[in-house]
Amino acid sequence: MTPQPNTPLTTILEPERHIDVIHHTDVLVVGSGPGGLAAALAAARAGVGVTLVERFGCFGGNLTVVGVEGIGWYRHEETVEANGIGREFETRAFAMGAAVPESQSESYEIDAEGFKRVADVLVEEAGIHPMLHRMFVAPILEGDRIAGIIVESKAGREAIRARRVIDATGDADIAARAGAPTYLTPKEQMMATSVMFHLAGVDKTAFLAGVASDPQRYADWRGGGEWDIKTSGKEDEMFSPFLKKPFRQAIEAGLIPPELTTIAGTWGAIHDSGELTYMNLIHMDDCDGTDPDDLTRFEIEGRRQAMLAIAALRRFTPGCAGARLRNFGMTLGIRDTRKIDAVYNLTEDDTRNEGRFEDSIGIYPEFIDGYGLLVLPTTGRYLHIPYRALLPKKVRGLLVAGRAIGGDRIAHAATRNMSACAVTGQGAGVAAALSVKAGCELDAVDIGAVQKELDRQGVRHQ
Repeated sequence: MTPQPNTPLTTILEPERHIDVIHHTDVLVVGSGPGGLAAALAAARAGVGVTLVERFGCFGGNLTVVGVEGIGWYRHEETVEANGIGREFETRAFAMGAAVPESQSESYEIDAEGFKRVADVLVEEAGIHPMLHRMFVAPILEGDRIAGIIVESKAGREAIRARRVIDATGDADIAARAGAPTYLTPKEQMMATSVMFHLAGVDKTAFLAGVASDPQRYADWRGGGEWDIKTSGKEDEMFSPFLKKPFRQAIEAGLIPPELTTIAGTWGAIHDSGELTYMNLIHMDDCDGTDPDDLTRFEIEGRRQAMLAIAALRRFTPGCAGARLRNFGMTLGIRDTRKIDAVYNLTEDDTRNEGRFEDSIGIYPEFIDGYGLLVLPTTGRYLHIPYRALLPKKVRGLLVAGRAIGGDRIAHAATRNMSACAVTGQGAGVAAALSVKAGCELDAVDIGAVQKELDRQGVRHQ
């Protein structure tokens, strides 16, 4: 039946077409955040051909595109870590002038703009084939095996074939579209979404004097209302670069609408140049990072709230009277969407009680940050991250790295953090490389050999 001229169509038929295969690789990593970048570097250093696909024009993901610059802000004297590529991001950035000491920890705050070049150099040195400006569209499936992906770009649709694929999209996009079982957190339970921004024109001396006159602690995160974070108690008296009072004053003064009680958070570093960076102040609920309509709405809303926050800082924070916006992050900071139902899903008990696994690919300190809970790793406790948490069910040839690995809510509040993403990425990269070399399935890879290569790459896994 031919539709009438004014009848809107509800579907269209996309014509069948041939898509050019433009590239073949041993290991294909999709997404270049801390997990994907670490995976690509680890696989290349293990001696196989690696291709890294990224939808934006730079590598780094949260570190660069979003502007979350504090990869190790939890680190204190007694913290025990895997090190490896995640620590290398900090040390290499510092050596290249793209990092400064972080304000609340024994770590470096990485400059988001400078790290774009650091990532370029790491990729070039490792001999990785870079493919920027390409968006993942669909998996190439041969039965239950993934054999590559289809991408979309200014060049149209193209196909990339690979012997092994690592999904580092953050949202388990490849795993979900390939048919692996995944779990999408209900929107009303998702962690808040952020818009990151940076300031210029701050008087460093006056700002630090204000911080010293009214020092904030992690206990101040437990202020009730929309910002009511539970701690383990041992963090309470530690210094935190926390900003909340200026925004409460701004609400009382009518500068910020009274319903915006979620504006609060931390700053990262204050520079001699007058830059106040890594402003993690805007937290918005009910944003599904897999829904482009939500992403559109919250990009706009987040920028609106950020400008209100800057107005409040100008009026109520010492040293900020002349502050101005330097830049926003290139996109939203998404903390929580899909996770795979892995061969093993990490649990709250594993996370809180130092879970131990024979197939560990790296350790991670007892650092939990999310769902209203904060635990800092100040006592040397840590858990193992098992390789099985990276293995999706029902799809062969695929590993998942980053915040989409298998785990429950509290496990995700730990492993979603960028340094944990780097641990899972490095483990995934090594496993994928050794699987290619041995000609075996990913679920049959020799874990002892993986751990030996991780040892060689400087990763602590026990």
